[in-house]
Amino acid sequence: MMSDIETRKLDPDEMFAALSKKISDSGMDMDMGRIEAAYRMAKLAHTGQLRKDGSPYVTHCVAAADIAADMGLDEDSIVAALLHDVIEDTDLTHSDIAKQFGEPVANIVEGVTKLTRVQYTSKEDEQMENLRKMLMAMAKDIRVILIKIADRLHNMRTMAYQTEEKQRQKSLETMEIYAPIAHRLGMQRAKWELEDLALMYLDPTGYKEITDTLNDRMDTLKNFMSTVETKIKKRLKDEGLQVTVYSRIKHIYSIYRKMYAQKLDINGIFDLCAFRVIVDTIPDCYNVLGIIHDMFKPVPGRFKDYISTPKPNMYQSVHTTVIGSEGIPFEVQIRTWEMHRTAEYGIAAHWKYKIGSAAETIVKDGDEEKFAWVRRLLESQQESDATDFFHNLKIDMFADEVFVFSPKGDVINLPAGATPIDFAYSIHSAVGNSMIGASVNGRIVNFDYVLQNGDIVEVRTSKNAAGPSRDWLNIAKSGSARTKIKQWFKKERREENIERGRAMFESELKNKGLRMEDICDEEVLPQLLKKVSYTSLDEMYAAIGYGGMAATRAVNRMKDELARLHHVSGKKTVLEKVTEAAERREQQAHKKIKPVHGVLVEGLDNCLIKFSRCCTPIPGDDIVGYITRGQGVSIHRTDCENYARREFKPDDIGRWINVSWADEIKESYATAITVVSRERNGLVMDIATIFNALNTKVRTINARDTGDKSIVNITLETSGIDELRTVVNRISALPGVVEVNRNGGKR
Repeated sequence: MMSDIETRKLDPDEMFAALSKKISDSGMDMDMGRIEAAYRMAKLAHTGQLRKDGSPYVTHCVAAADIAADMGLDEDSIVAALLHDVIEDTDLTHSDIAKQFGEPVANIVEGVTKLTRVQYTSKEDEQMENLRKMLMAMAKDIRVILIKIADRLHNMRTMAYQTEEKQRQKSLETMEIYAPIAHRLGMQRAKWELEDLALMYLDPTGYKEITDTLNDRMDTLKNFMSTVETKIKKRLKDEGLQVTVYSRIKHIYSIYRKMYAQKLDINGIFDLCAFRVIVDTIPDCYNVLGIIHDMFKPVPGRFKDYISTPKPNMYQSVHTTVIGSEGIPFEVQIRTWEMHRTAEYGIAAHWKYKIGSAAETIVKDGDEEKFAWVRRLLESQQESDATDFFHNLKIDMFADEVFVFSPKGDVINLPAGATPIDFAYSIHSAVGNSMIGASVNGRIVNFDYVLQNGDIVEVRTSKNAAGPSRDWLNIAKSGSARTKIKQWFKKERREENIERGRAMFESELKNKGLRMEDICDEEVLPQLLKKVSYTSLDEMYAAIGYGGMAATRAVNRMKDELARLHHVSGKKTVLEKVTEAAERREQQAHKKIKPVHGVLVEGLDNCLIKFSRCCTPIPGDDIVGYITRGQGVSIHRTDCENYARREFKPDDIGRWINVSWADEIKESYATAITVVSRERNGLVMDIATIFNALNTKVRTINARDTGDKSIVNITLETSGIDELRTVVNRISALPGVVEVNRNGGKR
């Protein structure tokens, strides 16, 4: 929700006055003169800069500081929040800030600036580097990421003024990075708002469907919550307990996710309401739990005790789902006031600082271990390429957890889906490397056994163990376990890794239509190795062999670099190569042309190709090639509008060449379709259910309403035209669907 200073559209001075009052009313001991000086510096530095809504840019800085104050952050954090954009967007420097406000504030501002400054060659690189920088910032000073979350939260609140493309881009980044980090830091309030705001732009139709339904049922829901809340308060008061009880409707993204996970219409979700009971002591939590179960019938399997076994993000509460006399299930969360503050603000509720000095952060006893996961995640990225690191990070940092026990009763938390291999490596690398077997609850299990909550796991080891198997990389769920396995292979099997990596690399080269001679040219090899961040081919082979770099990724990077080098150096263009190839066609008629990405190009072997975005051709389509300037041959459908207009562009006619699909195709291809339907509830969910049933991968899905119609744009991956026809036929059969069109063809 927006704060008062955002909704009232005040000028910067009025916004800052409201912030000052908030700090004063909160009782926080801060030097308001120092905070006002930071505001004046930010206002002067951002003079003349405007936001998309036309307001002075400094209003964003004050709003971010206001969110930081809501989090309960310290004086240095408020000062840094006011100044968080001055290094990036103005002439002020680190030394300017340090001179007036001290080194810690300057370091925080610089840390926030570094999170968004670098440009990357690929989306994977950008995601990995952003996450890596955030982790490093957390390890140095957690306030950097807290202010960045405040910055992103205000930007999402005011995203309505951005372009549709920018809204989707920032919302996807928020959903994939910022909301999960807020979750991992225990900041539930910020996480929920970030998720809801991101969903509003990623699936506006789904968001509107939920909010409209909630608004229609709001009176009923409020009456239900009021009745249950009154019952709980009265009973607990009669039992002599001092408690605070309040109710809420679950946040929108939580409802949305449940609709998709359980394939339900919102009308089929009954537990839309949740109640919180806040008490003074831990014994009171369990006392209240017993009373709640006496008042209402508990739902089997829906009780969770996060007090005895806290979540890794410090969250503690007792959860139970019960059913009242109305037959409606609802959740009750029971916690102490300290647990409540931690649940709302996470790490911000635990971190304390020496106000106004350059002293180091003071951490409460025991808190160091709570943030050991930051160090572990930073260590794991040392052995991973961007794709693996991002995948592992999502599992280790963002996934649900499973709690298991060692034979001594120690609680070990692992990612959901973890196996005995993950358990062994979570204890120590040596335990995992020497593991020869495992038992769960006294029974011997396979290495791929999926651990369940409450399992007692025992690992059997041997000094003569041969070490981990490469198959373990496919079985282990946690990134830390996979990293430790890779480290063992890197250290123990270098020669084997080189041979294995060379074979994988050469095989991938052939798949991409390249030759080793192209790679080993002494003029280009150093630049190609620099592109993949290795000093020699053997070093790269070893990394591929033990899993530190994917062969596909190495070849793709080298291929892109080769294309760039050929373009920059002025070597023959693709058009010149085609001309020469035509002159040699008779002599080479007997030579078989190798397909690239499943496409044969007439007169060219190992040609760089790309699939056009305007018509997204797939196997089964009639296709034609267009010789681009410096980027190879672009593949189009013959019914593409660009191909149809070729007669009106005489200079381009000679660039169109014959291409065809290879006989055997093993790849998948992206294409786009548009679904037009009468406006109705559940359309996107019905479409998603079809994709799930057909095991079709969806890259993007975007829905919008236009009066009485709904339009859904979908980008999906398919093996060819037959599979696409199946998808189109299934969607066309849905109630309300008017038509399903391929994108990019002639109308």
